Amino acid sequence: MTVSLLPGSPLVVVAAALVDAQARVFVQQRPLEKAMGGLWEFPGGKVEPNETPEAALIRELREELAIETESACLAPASFSTGSIGTRPLLLLLYVCRKWKGVVRPTEAPDSRWLRTHQLFALDMPPADAPLVAMLDALL
Repeated sequence: MTVSLLPGSPLVVVAAALVDAQARVFVQQRPLEKAMGGLWEFPGGKVEPNETPEAALIRELREELAIETESACLAPASFSTGSIGTRPLLLLLYVCRKWKGVVRPTEAPDSRWLRTHQLFALDMPPADAPLVAMLDALL
């Protein structure tokens, strides 16, 4: 499935719950100069026109964290909805337990590996926050 962007269509965003061998989940802080700066989020980003969600997530993980993964390593887990201004937003969350390289955030001022129950205490963007309960139940 590729995403086609029509006027008024939702902005499709993908995110990864990277899970390490200790069952911790990686989160990063949004750069202060960006929208929702300082909030904690799952790594990921916008799906470009004619790009599959999985290809977008692989690209975003390479750009944001300097790691490589494959579509087969991305398990669809959940989604949430919201808005960016007046535009609808659809956030697709994947769980990823296998990647190559060491996670090194390229833009985030801070990052953490946390147990799922610790994620509830973080200040997260409105679309990310509902996904925490699902991850806590899943993991």
